[in-house]
Amino acid sequence: MKTFCGRANPTTGSMEWLEEGEDYDYHQEIARSRYADMLHDKDRNVKYYQGIRAAVSRVKERGEKAIVLDIGTGTGLLSMMAASAGADFCYAIEVFKPMANAAVKIVQKNGFSDKIKVINKHSTEVTVGPDGDMQCRANILVTELFDTELIGEGALPSYEHAHKYLVQEGCEAVPHRATVYVQLVESRRMWSWKKLFPVHVEAEDGEKVLVPPSEMENCPGVPSVCDIQLNQMPSSDFSTLSDVVTMFSVDFSKPVQSASTYYRVQLEAVKSGKAQIVLSWWDIDMDPLGTINCTMAPYWVKPTSALQWRDHWMQCVYFLPREEPVLQGEKLYLTACRDEYSVWYNLQRAREGENKADEEEHKADVPVESPVCRCRAHLLWNRPRFGELNDQNRTRQYIQALSKVLKTDSVCLCISDGSLLPVLAHYLGAKQVQYFVLFFRSLYFGLAFFSHFLKANHLEDKIKIIEARPELLKPSHLEDKKISVLVGEPFFTTSLLPWHNLYFWYARTAVSTHLASNVTVLPQSASLHMMVVEFQDLWRIRSPCGICEGFDVRTMDDMIKDSLNFRESKEAEPHPLWEYPCKSLSDPQEVLTFDFTKTVPQHCLSTEGSVKLLRKGKSHGAVLWMEYHLAADISVSTGLMQMSNEKGNCEWNPHCKQAVYFFSSVIESEILSDPSAVTYTINFDTKTGEIAMDFKL
Repeated sequence: MKTFCGRANPTTGSMEWLEEGEDYDYHQEIARSRYADMLHDKDRNVKYYQGIRAAVSRVKERGEKAIVLDIGTGTGLLSMMAASAGADFCYAIEVFKPMANAAVKIVQKNGFSDKIKVINKHSTEVTVGPDGDMQCRANILVTELFDTELIGEGALPSYEHAHKYLVQEGCEAVPHRATVYVQLVESRRMWSWKKLFPVHVEAEDGEKVLVPPSEMENCPGVPSVCDIQLNQMPSSDFSTLSDVVTMFSVDFSKPVQSASTYYRVQLEAVKSGKAQIVLSWWDIDMDPLGTINCTMAPYWVKPTSALQWRDHWMQCVYFLPREEPVLQGEKLYLTACRDEYSVWYNLQRAREGENKADEEEHKADVPVESPVCRCRAHLLWNRPRFGELNDQNRTRQYIQALSKVLKTDSVCLCISDGSLLPVLAHYLGAKQVQYFVLFFRSLYFGLAFFSHFLKANHLEDKIKIIEARPELLKPSHLEDKKISVLVGEPFFTTSLLPWHNLYFWYARTAVSTHLASNVTVLPQSASLHMMVVEFQDLWRIRSPCGICEGFDVRTMDDMIKDSLNFRESKEAEPHPLWEYPCKSLSDPQEVLTFDFTKTVPQHCLSTEGSVKLLRKGKSHGAVLWMEYHLAADISVSTGLMQMSNEKGNCEWNPHCKQAVYFFSSVIESEILSDPSAVTYTINFDTKTGEIAMDFKL
């Protein structure tokens, strides 16, 4: 069966209807899944195996049959571990049909079909009894339902249901418990992902300061977790204000409650500063005594132990509703509120001479409802975008470029989502500027926030917001004036890959009849750049696993490969490379250019060539990014910021995701003494706005 799927093309802006097969979603899900990453997580796999062996032994020692329930079995790995550890029978639950089918094949291939029954259902739909999915309740509960936040994938409701209906009272559980840890920190860098800082502009008539609307000041933001590879955050970017403390723990061997609740701990400030951020991570004990422990603790907490890289479990950054100044030695209460799927935090000062009764009174005023963004900015911009708007060096480059092109009589149009450029342009164009106009694609939230923003800076009568798509722009919108300066960052909220922001070029083409003959376009052009790299760890997410802890999981490898070949194999995927270290094996190379002073051409833009490998290493893939040329000597890179030539270590733009194209033949590409080369073909289809690429080693 075929399905027509509507999607807005992020590059051209047009609405497209694509005919997709019924397996399309499955392929997308599998191709982009983290199964390979989990199978490569040696620490996780070894600890699960140890915990399962121990649980089966404890049940056998009691003279009972070991009946295992494995919720979210995936490849069937944990069930096979249980069967090989001596479990009498395993019920392996997997709701995702293609995955359940793969688990059946993997179980069969490894010779466990008589010991493991794969059930393709959600665990809450599983029945128990002579005619049910399970003959009897299990006495060992094995799960891997966790995300970086621990509870974001619905672990709590699943456990709650399992204890009520699927497992025996007093069952063994692997993992046995999870513990969530927190640490209070001050970090300008991380705080810049939550709020807009004032922007200073040196204008001809003195310094102007752009301020965020008052609604933003105490806005709690959105409750969605900010999960990052905290091990890539240098210690110079944050200052710890408290010791690491246990926030809460969940015992999975006992009935679990998923209803909204809160936990409170008392902290002592170890130094004075501004409490802005709560950093959080968890660990799991695979056994009741806690001797088999798997931790997500970042580098500064366990500096002596070797860190296991993983991308399926990272660390969390939570933003306090407002910045709280704290003094060294001060007593504080940190409250974690949670619902079924998410956690959020509040900080309060302990009152002088407070006793237990006062503490209970304190608890009464804890809000357990989830935070809601009131200022609209958090619905318009994601966290990296906040960071980008707060990047003073980047803003300075735009100010310099705008200063070169703006005149006192400029009529300026800005095309970018939620951009500060119109306000910068107004301040730099002196008083005689007639008006500036702005176009948003994320119209509703953009419009609401920007109206507040203009009001806060007394500019509501100076900048006009046009509510129209570029192709629907009329002379009346512009009071019959021609545009002399067209500006864009460019940035659009719908962009996933670096070249999706070329939408600016298509919008520029759509408004070309409204442009003056001597119009200045800023940026004047863009270029696509490429470099071959060796990843320290990111390669694992696309690397076949083969044998995992003695079990053959090649069926899974084949399944991922088939799904990648379905469509994604000739596509790049977005990754924030500041979180994923790599070294360059080649010099960066400019491969395509896009001239914004002209309209989008009818013909495709194609290029082919080769790039020399200058360093020894494994060529895992190519990284691609865009550079925007604002003026003759001012360019902004969305990718490589700096590279150390000796080792090839790279510094990436922390506010943008770069495009990564993984080569299919990674392992064979070890280079020795002879310089090798990678040949490439890159084609930009101007009709679809898509870039197709191919690389050969």
